[in-house]
Amino acid sequence: MDREEALDSVMANVENENLVKHMLATEAVMKALAKRLGENEEEWGLTGLLHDVDVELTEGDINSHSQLGADLVKEMGGSEAMVRAILSHNQEHGVPPQTRLDKALICADPLTGLITAATLVRPDRKLASVQASSVKKRFKEKSFAAGANREQIAGCTQMLQIELDEFIELGLKAMKGVAEELGL
Repeated sequence: MDREEALDSVMANVENENLVKHMLATEAVMKALAKRLGENEEEWGLTGLLHDVDVELTEGDINSHSQLGADLVKEMGGSEAMVRAILSHNQEHGVPPQTRLDKALICADPLTGLITAATLVRPDRKLASVQASSVKKRFKEKSFAAGANREQIAGCTQMLQIELDEFIELGLKAMKGVAEELGL
């Protein structure tokens, strides 16, 4: 599987523009994490890009979400590691995160939402003007971007041996690198 095929699948299965942007942001963060950890950047990026490919197909059913996505990824020739990570990112399936890829996706997924929300409250709504310190401040505000699971984000420390501050900085820098694609 290559990125073009993965992106074609995203565009064919996802109409919601914000969901597509979330998946692109997760791809960027996953690639940056792979680079930082000495892992396969292409595989990790594709996992981030495809992790929510089935959200609209399952009509948001949390019990089906990621099972269908994992099946789609497998059909497209994605690795077993990718399939497992996509399954494990939805805790409803009871697939505990074991690999670094599993754990990275669980941490990166909500971080993109927190960074996006921190961007959208800025007057210019641009990633370029967001500082890691403002994201860290917003991290502590539980009511801000309440859907961005802080426990999962903070899991980077134990699961990936990356301190929270470094993880936020890495994620922000990665998203800034694709800001044009994200419309931010």
